[in-house]
Amino acid sequence: MAGGDYDYVLVIGSDLLTRITNWQDRSTCILFGDAAGAAVVGPVEEGFGLLGFDLGSDGSGAGFLNIPAGGSARPCTPEDLACGANKIYMEGREVFKFAVKIQGQAVESVLAKVGMSIDDVNLIVPHQANIRIIDSAAKRLGVPMEKFYVNVDRYGNTSAASIPVALDEAVESGRVKKGDIVLVVGFGAGLTWASGVMKWAY
Repeated sequence: MAGGDYDYVLVIGSDLLTRITNWQDRSTCILFGDAAGAAVVGPVEEGFGLLGFDLGSDGSGAGFLNIPAGGSARPCTPEDLACGANKIYMEGREVFKFAVKIQGQAVESVLAKVGMSIDDVNLIVPHQANIRIIDSAAKRLGVPMEKFYVNVDRYGNTSAASIPVALDEAVESGRVKKGDIVLVVGFGAGLTWASGVMKWAY
């Protein structure tokens, strides 16, 4: 888009996590939901839209959240199917520690890039993984929970769809208005993370 090849781009985030959920693993099966979200990205007036972003990954934590079997590195065997190794596996405590730390760091990093402080932000739309993670990130950043949009209590962790769905709800409910500074921050398997700051254009 910046190069002028496209005027508008449709961005879609969707996950059908119940297809890869181990229903015998009570530590993970209660967390996830299925959803899809989409956004049309296009040109806006000067000074609005995406102001900056931050991306990162750390492969040393790949084993904390993955599907152990079923790919080319470990083709699925009857034993893997029997023990659920072809389903989501998560070391919850390690993912929790990573998520709380990285959300705070990603927020601070993207704000530094755009020359803003957390006080300039009107609303934070985080990845809806877990209410305890969001609450801990809020405390780490020193901001009230009221500054976060939360819907994990209704849909669970919908992975790639969680921020688009939450952002859409925030806009529809009037939590986001033209000129507001909106910060989005997410993390996931890999381990990976991303954050972005927008000045809402509509």
